[in-house]
Amino acid sequence: MSKLTLRLTSDVMAIHSLPANSKIPEQVLDAPLYFLAKTHQEVSIVVPSNVHVDSDDVEDDWRMFEVIGPLAFSLTGILSNISTVLANEKISIFAISTFDTDHILVKSNKIDQAKTALLANGYEII
Repeated sequence: MSKLTLRLTSDVMAIHSLPANSKIPEQVLDAPLYFLAKTHQEVSIVVPSNVHVDSDDVEDDWRMFEVIGPLAFSLTGILSNISTVLANEKISIFAISTFDTDHILVKSNKIDQAKTALLANGYEII
């Protein structure tokens, strides 16, 4: 697979955890950008850090790489390849997939190291 182009967004994101029976707060739905996931055990909400969410737990200060898409569902290994590059550098990620593309969140204090590793492995970053 050829290497892809990633966009490093300017957003600083927070990842919230809420109980499974939680309602989605209105301020989340009004945010300019958000990701929601609900399982039988929890609700996860990813929003810009400046959006206040009353949550059980929060991990703040994440930056986001967006794989430039749209990506065909037949493509394989996109997240695997990116996560392997970052794992080799001991960089943790939080990955989110949408219909058109993938998003890889990295803690802000690791963003320069992540960029360096991705560039060294043939990815373009805009």
